[in-house]
Amino acid sequence: MMGKKLKWGMVGGGQGAFIGAVHRMAARLDDRYELLAGALSSRPEKSAASAAEAGIASERSYLHWQEMAECEGALRRAGQGGIDVVSIVTPNHLHAPVASAFLAQGIHVICDKPLAISLAQAEMLQAQAARSGLVCVLTHTYTGYPMVRHARELVRQGAIGELRLLQVEYAQDWWAGGPAITGEGAWREDPAMAGPAGTLGDVGVHAYQLAAYVSGVEPSHLAAELSTFGHGRVLDDHVQVMLRYANGARGTLWASQVATGCENALTLRIYGTHAQLRFEQENPNELWLTPQGGAAQRLTRGRVQGQDALHATRIPAGHPEGYIEAFAQLYRDAADRIQAGGRGSTPEGLLPDFRDGVMGHRFIQAVLDSSHADSAWVSLA
Repeated sequence: MMGKKLKWGMVGGGQGAFIGAVHRMAARLDDRYELLAGALSSRPEKSAASAAEAGIASERSYLHWQEMAECEGALRRAGQGGIDVVSIVTPNHLHAPVASAFLAQGIHVICDKPLAISLAQAEMLQAQAARSGLVCVLTHTYTGYPMVRHARELVRQGAIGELRLLQVEYAQDWWAGGPAITGEGAWREDPAMAGPAGTLGDVGVHAYQLAAYVSGVEPSHLAAELSTFGHGRVLDDHVQVMLRYANGARGTLWASQVATGCENALTLRIYGTHAQLRFEQENPNELWLTPQGGAAQRLTRGRVQGQDALHATRIPAGHPEGYIEAFAQLYRDAADRIQAGGRGSTPEGLLPDFRDGVMGHRFIQAVLDSSHADSAWVSLA
């Protein structure tokens, strides 16, 4: 659904912030948003310079996100062009309070994960979002890939049979050595800003959400071990989890940011009674389907006919699409839903929302509880 561009604002994501630039590129790809307001940094000079660079007028560049929420809400109520939607790309501890402030002003929210820094905080925010009736999106980027959506559709069509085994891993090496993080990313090593989870909250929740998104089910119990290899590091940098499912299926989740030699190796393998599915994020334009007793089939973006994949496909087969396009798909789906009064053309469940955020925090809390109890089995109920 096309219409006027959405009036858009951003909190966080100023100069030097990787993810802020990604959000802006993604939003621009389908030309559905106009960036009009921002509180891009808590430092006045940097905030003003970042806003000017992003094309935001000086009178709509705010130093404090509280002021931005109040002013933009007032402009909306007065019919004077206040923003329709805000993107939140701050350190973790600000996600929930910023989202809550903008929801209170009737403004739709697109938020980075994790949703909050505790399960209780995430549940309170999700309840507020549900009461508001506003569109609330959580940017689990990898759900925007056409072949991830096709895998999800195949599972729901019964292509793999009943779930039997699941393996998901997310391996990086950027935290494998060297001194403590400095500069823009230093908050990642501060529990007051990052929350109680390091790698677990950064990429572990991505792996967990992807597994649940494609398989359609969450585990009932888990047993976990958190490790910290970095010298002097407070938060975890390596996660190992065993998973049990209600139907008797078993799974494993491994997330690490000290896996030497790994770049962004997010891999999902789902084994059913009839077939196996395998997706590798570093080769996102393909999906492998292997029937029991049959030959492996390489399915490629632009060639499969599933409606969920076609909905997220922009260009012909053989022209690679990647991370920015996947991110842009979330923005396009959000725009469709906002402009359609909360409905839109995206099927229910395809666009991750604050319910995914609560699910992620249930996982984080269960992993913390299990690891603290010497890897005892704990319930996710």
